[in-house]
Amino acid sequence: MALSLGQKAGWGLADMGIVVFVIVKQLLILTYLTTVLGVPVGIAGFVTTAVLIFDMVTDPVIGYLSDRTQSRFGRRAPWMFIGVLVMAAGMVGLFSTPDGMETTGNLIWVIGFFVLATVGFTMVAIPYGAQSGEITQDPKERSTMTGFRMAFASIGILIGGALIPGLAGDMGYASAALMVTPLMVGAVWISLWATRHAPRVEQAATVNLSGMFGLVFANKAFVVLVLIYGVMTLAIAMITAGLPFAALYLIIDTGDTPLSDAAAALSTLSLLFAAFVVGSILSQAIWVLLSHRLGKVGALVLGLCLYVVLLYTLHTMLPSVNVTVIAGMFVLAGMTNGAYQQIPWAIYPDLMDVTRRQSGAAIEGAFSAIWLFGQKLANAVAPAVLGLTLSAAGWQETTGDIVAQTDEALGALQMSITLIPAGILIVAILGLWLIYRPMARRALA
Repeated sequence: MALSLGQKAGWGLADMGIVVFVIVKQLLILTYLTTVLGVPVGIAGFVTTAVLIFDMVTDPVIGYLSDRTQSRFGRRAPWMFIGVLVMAAGMVGLFSTPDGMETTGNLIWVIGFFVLATVGFTMVAIPYGAQSGEITQDPKERSTMTGFRMAFASIGILIGGALIPGLAGDMGYASAALMVTPLMVGAVWISLWATRHAPRVEQAATVNLSGMFGLVFANKAFVVLVLIYGVMTLAIAMITAGLPFAALYLIIDTGDTPLSDAAAALSTLSLLFAAFVVGSILSQAIWVLLSHRLGKVGALVLGLCLYVVLLYTLHTMLPSVNVTVIAGMFVLAGMTNGAYQQIPWAIYPDLMDVTRRQSGAAIEGAFSAIWLFGQKLANAVAPAVLGLTLSAAGWQETTGDIVAQTDEALGALQMSITLIPAGILIVAILGLWLIYRPMARRALA
């Protein structure tokens, strides 16, 4: 049964709420620890990484349990309904550190609520990813669904990366997080309502835990794609984690460019994220079309190649005092990032179908858990890599004010958000073209 336009768009809406938290944890937690609580950057990076690694342990458990859930609302909806509440509460809590605590107390507080928020995130994200393999088996429908998803995700990026930092500067991090929780919860709940009549697997899976993941890992093309997607995500996560520092130290608004007033009103960071989102939204229909014309892998490789060129160009332009030109570059960055955002998520459900046809087991939750493993590992490693890189270069932490950084520290920051991610993306491109593409052709034939 073909999905209606409302079902496709409704399914995509949930990602707007999910991505708000993803961007907050990638963009703001490291900055909050180092610039608000005064935690040394190396320790802050290690703490952030440790929590995100712990979060990966919950993925297989939630995937397994959601596959085996049986309820009048289906296998996925109960987890998503409750999980978004846990995620939102944890996000508000981690920014609500009481006054007067020492560094150790602040770290314990942040870690506790960060763990809670990431568990809630897993309760939403794993079942949500599994839905893409359940509600349709049409590859073109999946591309269209993912286009809607990433358009809404781009709005989530705007809220998480542009609105929340601005609100945090005006009213504090905790109040800013609280302001967006109704949107996070509402997006997931409305999505569940919009897709309540979409096709779904009612019967709980009967395969045991080891059997489920044995079937997943037997799908070699899927495993390779997971690894390559993790490599891509490492590049993007390094850019995201370093961007708040770049907005403070590498992009200096002199007040005499066309977008200077906007930068002053929103903050440079918020302006850059707004530009990024505009590019991403504009590109979604283009990447759907190119996926149909070039094939999904061909379109993805094209997008990543353009991303590499853009990052090299950005490296030659930084540091910069022209916020207008840099904002224009971020529009282009959003357009190239649209391929990374959209296309892998449209590819991996096609590989789920292979296992379902061969084994008869509907274990989309297990696939979704392993799919997010590479992404979460990359997101966990990136803050630690950035923190260690900056610390080794002599980066100075602060409790609120901009402090003078050495040329070596600024150079390390510039490399960390341009050439290093570009090199990582080149590895991903080679892996896609030389390793994954031949395997996928055989598996999907």
